[in-house]
Amino acid sequence: MTNSAAIFPFCSLKRFIISCGILAATAFFLPAVNSTTTQNYMPNMAQSDVSPGQISTAGELERLKGEEARLAAMLASVRQQKLSVLRSRPLTVGVIGFGRFGQFIGKSFVKYANVIGTSRADYTKVANDMGAKYIPLSDLESFVLEEDLDVIVVAVSIVSFEDTIKDLVPHLKKRIETKGSSSCPLIVDVLSVKEHARTVLLEHLPVECDILCTHPMFGPDSAKKGWQGHNFVYERTRVDRAVLDPAQERPFHYRLSQRDNADSESEFLDEKGGSHNIRENSDAHVAGIDRMERFLSIWEEEGCNMVSMSCSEHDGFTANSQFITHLTGRILGAQGLKATPIDTKGFQNVLKLIETTNADSFDLFYGLFKFNRNSMDIIIKLRDAMDDVVGKLLEEEGKSNDNVESSKACI
Repeated sequence: MTNSAAIFPFCSLKRFIISCGILAATAFFLPAVNSTTTQNYMPNMAQSDVSPGQISTAGELERLKGEEARLAAMLASVRQQKLSVLRSRPLTVGVIGFGRFGQFIGKSFVKYANVIGTSRADYTKVANDMGAKYIPLSDLESFVLEEDLDVIVVAVSIVSFEDTIKDLVPHLKKRIETKGSSSCPLIVDVLSVKEHARTVLLEHLPVECDILCTHPMFGPDSAKKGWQGHNFVYERTRVDRAVLDPAQERPFHYRLSQRDNADSESEFLDEKGGSHNIRENSDAHVAGIDRMERFLSIWEEEGCNMVSMSCSEHDGFTANSQFITHLTGRILGAQGLKATPIDTKGFQNVLKLIETTNADSFDLFYGLFKFNRNSMDIIIKLRDAMDDVVGKLLEEEGKSNDNVESSKACI
């Protein structure tokens, strides 16, 4: 059983980090001095050759720089304490799907957690080289039952995600039966489509399993030099059997930056309108929140931009960004475009787009289409836009309306 008293320091450290950031920003943008301060600086201003504008800021910039340095040092100290707390009780993270992406995230996870990978292929040597443990997927029962897992990250393809969850469920139920309801690991997905993942996890997983839906908006190619500055989108979906309302739930970094009342910082509502707080008299609830915070902190420590967003909102955005990017890259790639001796920078960017999008599996592209209800709208809009642009070109050529419409129809 988790000791709730040991959890609060970790939450408090995160709260203090954000508070320091707010104080530093506030101190920097406050007006330098008021009229009274100016008079105190130079009571004989009328007899001075110094202008009022110069007097009002005299010495204030130096003072603000000193305050900024003090807060920066305090923030660095607290961040170091936070990292120490995070590493003092490292999570054990299992990764189902230890292929290219699973290995990619596993290499960073091992800095903060004990990592155990599983997959169909044999990646024992790869796991050993990065300091992780490996168990074949054929022995999924040992992976779930015998290992003391805090978190299971499901890093498989979109099209195989539901089948993987269905295969996982019997072993989770057996773990709960043999070790108790509090033994169920936090289940995390990393799919590029979020409504599908959320629906599958809520439909199939035992209610004892907490759920965190995430999407790292980067991969082995785009983040080969590190995760710093890359977006990490997540939705806390279920904690201690309570399915959270994504319209109400907010993470630490958002809530703490918006509120001054320390007693209400950790409140959120579930989808039935029930109010919850990390200080609730429930070890399971406190442990669930702490476990999520520790896992999310891994991404924070690696430099990700943490973005709290509902699964529905995420899919609306990615259809207009990620899917259309892959769609455009696939369409241009189908034309067989190749580099020439006189390429412009713009065309080089086109070739780079083709290279990066076609490097991903077609299963990923198909999954982005099939499991995001917004994708067909994007295809229709792209086709209409193509017809419109080509139609304008033909009109400039002086073609008749009938010829224009005929040409557009052929397209």
